[in-house]
Amino acid sequence: MRFFGTLVAALALAPQFVAAQMAATLVADTVDIVERNRLIATGNIEVLYDGNRLQASRITYDKPSDRLLIEGPILITGADGEILTADQADIDPKLENGVLLGARLVLDQQLQLAANQIDRADGRYSQLYKAAVTSCQVCSGEAPLWEIRAEKVLHDEDAQQLYFTNASFRIKGLPILYLPYMRLPDPTNTRATGLLIPQIVTNDSLGFGLKVPYYIALADDRDLLLTPFLATETATLGLRYRQAFAAGDVTITTSVSEDSLDDDSDLRGYLYATGDIDVGGGVKLQFDIQTASDSSYLSDYSISDTDRLSSILALTKVTDDFAASASLSYYQTLRDDEENASLPPLVGESAFVRRYYPAIGGTVTLGGSVDTLLRYGEAVGDAGRDMTRTGVTASWSKDWLSSTGVLLTTTGALEADVWQLNDAVDYDPTLARLVPYVQAELRYPLVRSNGKTRHVLEPVAALTYSHPVGDLPPNEDSARPELDEGNLLSLTQFSGQDAAEASTKLALGLTWTRSGSEGVTSQLGFGRILRSDTNRAFTLTSGQRNAASDWLVAAQIALPRGLTFDARGLLQNDGTTTLATARVFWNRPDVQLAGGYIWQAADNNIDRPVVSEYSLEGAVDVSDTWNLGFDARYDVARDSPVSAGIDLGWSNECVTVSLSVSRSYASSTTVEPTTDYGLSVELQGFSANGMPQVTPATCQN
Repeated sequence: MRFFGTLVAALALAPQFVAAQMAATLVADTVDIVERNRLIATGNIEVLYDGNRLQASRITYDKPSDRLLIEGPILITGADGEILTADQADIDPKLENGVLLGARLVLDQQLQLAANQIDRADGRYSQLYKAAVTSCQVCSGEAPLWEIRAEKVLHDEDAQQLYFTNASFRIKGLPILYLPYMRLPDPTNTRATGLLIPQIVTNDSLGFGLKVPYYIALADDRDLLLTPFLATETATLGLRYRQAFAAGDVTITTSVSEDSLDDDSDLRGYLYATGDIDVGGGVKLQFDIQTASDSSYLSDYSISDTDRLSSILALTKVTDDFAASASLSYYQTLRDDEENASLPPLVGESAFVRRYYPAIGGTVTLGGSVDTLLRYGEAVGDAGRDMTRTGVTASWSKDWLSSTGVLLTTTGALEADVWQLNDAVDYDPTLARLVPYVQAELRYPLVRSNGKTRHVLEPVAALTYSHPVGDLPPNEDSARPELDEGNLLSLTQFSGQDAAEASTKLALGLTWTRSGSEGVTSQLGFGRILRSDTNRAFTLTSGQRNAASDWLVAAQIALPRGLTFDARGLLQNDGTTTLATARVFWNRPDVQLAGGYIWQAADNNIDRPVVSEYSLEGAVDVSDTWNLGFDARYDVARDSPVSAGIDLGWSNECVTVSLSVSRSYASSTTVEPTTDYGLSVELQGFSANGMPQVTPATCQN
C-alpha cells in the first residue's frame, strides 16, 4: 500500500489538481472541479503512476479537509505485485492515516488478508479488524483449506511482520488452535526471526517427540537456528550458527542431549564446525571439525552413519606456479573394533611445490614435505609407533610432438626421504631412502569423422623405471593402493610416500570415444601394467599384486533424455573379478534416479571382507501435487538390508505436507537398528521459500 500514498499525493498536491501532475495519469468518464477546492472523478476510473494502477468508480478530493474519498469497487495493483481491494476508502492523500472498508490485501501474490476494516497509520502500519488470513484459494460459500481468523492483525510494512491478536487457526472452518498473541513474517521477509516448520519425529530409541526450530536473524551477515527436541526418551537442544565475512564464512552445528540411552553419561552431544577464510596474501584458512561424545550418538539421533570422524585445520596458498599447504588432522573412531590411540589419531602434514620453465624447454618442479603421525597410546610396535617423514622432490618433464601426431612426454624425477621413528620394534629409529624415476610416455590419437559421428581412438604407453636405494620404512600412507584411470600412467600407483615402486614397468592403455549428432556419447577404455618384479606392498584387491596387473576396464555411455551409464572393473586373465562397479543415472525435470552396484573381493591384507552392495535413490514428481523420494542400500554379501527410506510430499497453493520413514539396519555392541518417522506441515505465505510449483486450485461453479 505504500505506493498508493505516493500516487494519490501526485494527484492532489497542486492547486490545478491532475492537470499539473505530469507523473500521474488519470482516466475517467468525467472529471469535475467544484468551487476550485474539490475534484470529483466518476466512471471507469484508472490512475497510473510509476507502474502502479488504481481502479475505482468514484474519487473525491476535498482540498480544505485534505481528505480523499474513494468509492468502489476499488482495485489497486502495485508494480511489485501487491494487490489491494476495498469497497470504500476515507484517507489522506499520502495514505498515512485513514480507513478502508471491506478490504482485502494480497502480499507477494501469496498471502490474502481480508478484513471488515483496515486503518492506516504513519504510512507504515495497517491495522485489520475482524481479519481472515490464508494463502489458499478462497471460493464463495466454502471455507478455505486453512485460515487464521483474528480479532486484529497489524501489518508492519517496514519490519515485514504480521502481529495477530486473539487468533484461531482453522482447517476447513473448524477451529484447531487458539493463540492470544502471535507474530509471523509476511511473505516478502526473506530472513525473519521466528518459528520455522515444526516436525513430529518418532524413533525406536528416542520415542515420540517434536522438533520446533526457532530462527534468529542476528544481523545481515549472521544468524542462529535453535532446535529444541523433546521426545519420550530425550531432551535435546540443537544449534546452528552461520556467519559470512568479506573474506569467507563459518558454520557451527551442534547439539546437547540428556537421554536414557547411555547409562555412562548424563549429557551427550556432537559438534561440527566448518570455515573457509581468506587471511590475506593469497592464503586461505580452512577448518572442518567433527567430534562426538560417544560412538553411538550420531546414529542414535540420525545425524550421520559415518564410523570415523576427522577434524582438520589447514592453511593453503596457490598461484600459477606455486602451491603450499600445512594441515593438522585429528581422527576419532566410532568403530567397536578400533582404539583411537592407535589410528593414528593425530596427523600433521606440510608441503610446497614450485614450477620453473627453463630455457631448454619443459617444466621443472621442485617440492618438499614434512608428515608426522602421532599415537598417544602406551603400546610399543605398530599400535604405538610415532613417525615423522621429511622429503624433497625434483622433476623435469617435456613434450615432443611429431609431424605425424605422435606425442612423446619424457619425465625424470628424484625423491629423497628421511624417517624418524619412536616406539618402533622392527625398525631403526632413523631411516632414509632415495627413489629415482625415469619415464617415457607415448600417445597417438586417431580421429575419424563423417560429419555426423566422430570417433577418437587413442593408444597410450608409458615405460617407467624406478629403483629405490636405502631403507624400507613402515607403510602408513599407502596401505590401500588402487588401480584406476587416473593413475594408470603415473610414476607410481601408490598414493603416499612411504611405499615406493621398485621395478621397470610398462603401462598400456587404449581409449575409444564416440560422439554423434543424435546426442549419444560413449567411451570404452582398457589398461594394464606389466612389471619386471612383484611388489608385496600392493594389496590383494589392488589389482597389482602380480607382475602383470589385472585388466582395467571402464565404460561410459550418455544417452538423450538424461540417461547415463558408468561401469568399471578389474579383471584377471582367467576372468575373475577383483573389483566391479556399475552406476546408472536418469535425470529428467520430473524424475531423478540413481542406482549402483559394487563388488570387491575379500582382502586379508587390510582385514576387509567381501563387499557386495546395491544402492538405489531417486525423486519423482508423481503429479502436480504429489512427489516421492526414496533411497535403499542392500548388502548382498551378508544378505541383509543396510538402510531404506521414503519421503512422501503433497503440496497445493497454500500448504506443503511431508512424511518420511527411514530404517537403519546397522547394529553393533553400541548401535541398534532404528526406524525414524517424520511429519512436517508448512503453510505457504509465511516463509521465504516462495510459491510451490503446483497448479492452483480452482473453484467449482
